[in-house]
This record gives sequence, C-alpha cells and structure tokens, in this order.
Amino acid sequence: SAVAKAELEAVGIQVEIYGRDQIEELGMEAFLAVTEGSAEEPQFIVMTWNGEPNSDKKMALVGKGLTFDSGGYSLKPSAGMETMNTDMAGAASVIGAMKALALSKVEKNVVGIIAACENLISGAAYKPGDIIGSMSGKTIEVLNTDAEGRLTLADALWYAVKEVKADEVIDIATLTGACVVALADINTGAITNNESLMNEVKNAAEIAGEPVWELPTNDDYKELIKGTFGDLKNTGGRGAGTITAGLFLQEFVDDTPWVHLDIAGTSHLSTARGYLPKGATGVPVKTLYYLVKERA
Repeated sequence: SAVAKAELEAVGIQVEIYGRDQIEELGMEAFLAVTEGSAEEPQFIVMTWNGEPNSDKKMALVGKGLTFDSGGYSLKPSAGMETMNTDMAGAASVIGAMKALALSKVEKNVVGIIAACENLISGAAYKPGDIIGSMSGKTIEVLNTDAEGRLTLADALWYAVKEVKADEVIDIATLTGACVVALADINTGAITNNESLMNEVKNAAEIAGEPVWELPTNDDYKELIKGTFGDLKNTGGRGAGTITAGLFLQEFVDDTPWVHLDIAGTSHLSTARGYLPKGATGVPVKTLYYLVKERA
C-alpha cells in the first residue's frame, strides 16, 4: 500500500487505503476470512484517475493482492511456495497500468482496486469446511483454503460494482494452477460475460504482444460451484479449474460488463524468453494500458 501511495500520488492519482476496521465496516467477510491467519493488517487500496472529469463513465481494474500465499491449512508443498511472494502480480499490474495511464495523461476515468493480504496458518486462520459471508450477502463454502484469491476478489469486485459504480470491470489475478496446465506461460486465460468488452481486451492484448485466450462459460460449468450448505463453493474440483474460478468471480459483478484475466502462467517466467527476463514479466500492464488508451 505504501508503494501504491508513493508511486501513484506523485503522478496525480488519488489513493485511499482502508485498514481492518474499515474493511469490517464495509462487510467484506470473504476478504477478511483469508486475512485471519496473518499478523499483518489487510489493506484495501482504491486508486482513482480522473482523466475525463466531464464524464461519469469509469472502468475498474481489480488486482489480486496476495503478498504471500502459503495455501493456508490446504498447505502448498514447499516447492510450490517459492514464488508465492509474486501472488500479488495482479495488484502490481493494476498499479503499473494506473501509473502508465496517468503519465500519459490518458483522458479516461479509471479506478484501481486491490485487496491486499497474506494467506497464512495460525489458530485464528480460516479452515476447510467453514461457511463464510461476503460483501454481496452470498455465503461461501470453503472447501480449500488455497482457493483464497477468489475470496478476496469477490469482495473487491462487489465494491467495484456497487460502491465505485464502475461501468466495466477487468480483474487480473494469478488465480489458478489449472491455467498454467492449460496454457503454460504463453497465453493469459480469459473469462467474460460480455463479448464486446472481451474483443476490446483481445485487440489491446494483440497490440501489446501479450496473447490472451478466451475460455468457455457454458451453464453446465456453473453447476460445479453451486453450494450445498451455502450459495457457492470456493472450488469446483479438479476439472475446468480456471473456468470455475472465473465463474465464481462472475457471481460478484451482477450484469456489469466484465473480463477476468488469469495470469498465473504469464506473470512469471522460470526462464528468460525473448525480451522478457526470468522472473516477473509485467503482463498484462501493456494490455490494460492499450485497452484504455485506444478509447481516448
């Protein structure tokens, strides 16, 4: 949050940071459940760029901000934790895109939103089998505490739609290992409820050289995340993991045009490729930048 504030206020972006008390007041029960195992205070960060002050239209960019993810009680193997300090790549992408838009003085209104926290183990941590609430009022059965990013995003997306009143929403997240299995580190996975917005994202991604692959959202997939004891399950099981994670998020955007970008593979490279070094890639900062800039 300190980095976001320092980097973005310097270029004219308004930054608001909410701590645990304010997050509780907002009713973000899903986000708070993930934070319970950590001694670090969660931070909810709202970044506003008013590039077009005479317009009420605005796009929200929502980034997953897990600063470290152990998996919680559904513990990751140690080899799977080595790069989990990069589980905030979605949040970093939002900060980077916001800064680029402000530096270029792009005449569009954009609001960046990050729910930042750690997912750790303690006596207070949330557990498999818990049923938790959410800002939307929907209840969620926790089947796996390592499916935590979607819980933080659920409340962040609802905030974007209901509090910010965004006209369109893009979320960016290192969300599923299933996306890496399906697309490796070459294509970003995408889910949408609006093909027009999806086509704009694809066009921006092509300009940026950051390829995106849209995945199907047949209604049958939605059955996999229907809850037994709550409204939703936080995982749909082994099959179609990227799709069911995206459809879980769709439950928190109502009818607002929305695109979900799963950057689990593309945000980090194990070996250098082309102009990209080993490590963090910055994907999809350029895509987000061109998406907004092409409209200005």
